[in-house]
Amino acid sequence: MTNLVTLTGVRMRLALRNKMFFFFSVVMPLGFFFLYSGVFAKGDPHAVRFFLGPVLALNVMGSFWGLSATLVMYREQGILRRFHVAPVSSADMLASSVLANFALTLPTVLVILALARFVFHVRNFGNLPALFLFVCVGTVAFGSLGLVVASITNTMQETQVLNQLLWLPLIFFSGATFPFEYLPKVVKSVGLFLPATYLVTGMQQAIFFSKPMSQLLTYFLSLAFWLILSFFVAAQLFRWEPEVKIPRNAKLWAAATIIPFVILGFWEQTNGRLLFEAQSAFRALNQQQDSQSSDKPKN
Repeated sequence: MTNLVTLTGVRMRLALRNKMFFFFSVVMPLGFFFLYSGVFAKGDPHAVRFFLGPVLALNVMGSFWGLSATLVMYREQGILRRFHVAPVSSADMLASSVLANFALTLPTVLVILALARFVFHVRNFGNLPALFLFVCVGTVAFGSLGLVVASITNTMQETQVLNQLLWLPLIFFSGATFPFEYLPKVVKSVGLFLPATYLVTGMQQAIFFSKPMSQLLTYFLSLAFWLILSFFVAAQLFRWEPEVKIPRNAKLWAAATIIPFVILGFWEQTNGRLLFEAQSAFRALNQQQDSQSSDKPKN
């Protein structure tokens, strides 16, 4: 435990010096927040609440990019080799990375909520305990995805390419950048197989509809199971030295981490609950905006 705490502190200090971490954990989330709240929501508190779920989800998801790139860079530069000299295991190293990432992501989440409250006058943040649980499980789960990426790539260039291939579907097919109801039917079908979709929907339902955790349990448990599976795979494939070769079946192990969402995606296509909830949220937003428009005095 002492090793884990010490490693976590070291990883936090190193991350704060990393420009990539600063961009994906601070600049990008705040940029999306002001874009959504000021432009798309036009400063309306009710609409800002609708977009808070996607904005916070983008903040939580962005952690995997910086985490994977940082670990690969440390391995290339021989920094991991120095850590390996100390009496720490690969699980300690990976767990400290995830914990440091969580500790550095949480303040940005709090800043976004504070800005929503004091700049855009959002009075109600829905079910805050449920929101906090989704922030926790989402940050650690997507951080574990970053660990898997770092475990199966050899160079920074290869890591960036794989991150791009993962990042674009995660943000564009999940409802994180555009409301899920706006997306074409084919894109929605693909989105049902992505972990980001369940994070965005869970956070949005917790904030916008104040839903209890019992009604969001499917989304939460799917992310939690994915977290455990991804961390386990990353721990098995982790390499301290850049010279160590990747096992031939490493990419198959990495691909296997998506199995929970393949199963859940087929179930959702039959059940249709997530699509219904996304549609309900979008309709509620439009009804509120129509109501406000009708209440305005006509000249």
